[in-house]
Amino acid sequence: MKVTFIHHSSFLVETDSRYLLFDYFQGELPDMKDDKPLYILASHRHGDHFSPVIFQLAKKRPLMTTFYILSSDIWKKHVPEDMVKQTVFMKAHEKKEVFPGMEIETLKSTDEGVAFLIHCDGQTIYHSGDLNNWYWSSEGDDWNQKMERLYNQELSRIQGVKIDAGFVPLDGRQEEGFFLGMDQFMKKVGANIVFPMHCWGDFSVIGRLKSMERSKAYRDKVADINRDGEEFQI
Repeated sequence: MKVTFIHHSSFLVETDSRYLLFDYFQGELPDMKDDKPLYILASHRHGDHFSPVIFQLAKKRPLMTTFYILSSDIWKKHVPEDMVKQTVFMKAHEKKEVFPGMEIETLKSTDEGVAFLIHCDGQTIYHSGDLNNWYWSSEGDDWNQKMERLYNQELSRIQGVKIDAGFVPLDGRQEEGFFLGMDQFMKKVGANIVFPMHCWGDFSVIGRLKSMERSKAYRDKVADINRDGEEFQI
């Protein structure tokens, strides 16, 4: 599996038989083989996770080699008429074979839309979208305790699943709570390798997490991302 960090929460994953592009809205994409299908996934409608620009990508590729899996909160009017047959919408807590050889299960985000758990080519890939423990000191204890409960409730749905690659927020804007979602994911679910995302360009949060005593058990599984366009062979 080859993983390319595109920008923010967007990654391109290449498996044996397909490409998976997550939450693309801007950034330079690497060259892709025309004979390998591209599946574009958008976890929700926020502008830093979805843009109608994704439908322009199909025009640069051979006919019927680009497909879309979109969260149901994204308005259907965004989908061009000639792309409707290549597009699947998914609600939270669905599980189905969306395209041949690709089974997807969705979780309910603690913000908007869904998280994706994808099984294809013998690999299991998790992209959380905005499913995270969104701790904010300004919100107060009741709000933050509810957020943590909802987050862990969703993680429980995939506890015990062997995940090859995960993509999970690590957002420095959360100040002292920046590590909570990642820490709880790795301890409750885990992944062979996890890619921090939603860092808003501040990749120093990765080192901060890895220097914490609480990350000792999994820090070697946290990918070090330094720039847009960085590639990882896993």
